[in-house]
Amino acid sequence: MKLRYSIALGIPLVSAQAMAADLALKLEIPQLNVAEYHKPYIAAWLENADQKVVTNLAVLYDMKKKDNAGTKWLKDMRQWWRKAGRDVEMPLDGVSGATRAPGEHTLTFPVAKDALNKLPAGQYTLVVEAAREAGGRELVKVPVAWPPKAAKDFAAKGKEELGNVVVQVKP
Repeated sequence: MKLRYSIALGIPLVSAQAMAADLALKLEIPQLNVAEYHKPYIAAWLENADQKVVTNLAVLYDMKKKDNAGTKWLKDMRQWWRKAGRDVEMPLDGVSGATRAPGEHTLTFPVAKDALNKLPAGQYTLVVEAAREAGGRELVKVPVAWPPKAAKDFAAKGKEELGNVVVQVKP
């Protein structure tokens, strides 16, 4: 047993992980001037050219509600729900998390890294959907070339429920 660990520690970390590409999502949630503000539920996923879900990246919802009642409202993110949500059991390890307050947030996807690095080269779309209780819904699509040959940002802008959405990729 000791030998296995000493060998593993002696291997330089220039494996597939060092050569793997990275993807991060910078997301702006605007502060809306409304009487009753609720943090939005947000889903982010990657689609192929056929608009099929390749991987779920993030599902942010109210995880603190008693008896997991926050899952009741996940279907308000209609596109995500129809394409992937109804087929997963929440919480989804490494994908689901708590809602975010207004402001800028950066999400990274360590759990999805293996799935991302197995993708064939091509054009994909990172889709971000937001739905807010007593509020609106919005869908923002950001075209992304994968795998990246160089560090690059791909951006789109929401109109109300989402602000700037920037996908950062690097080899």
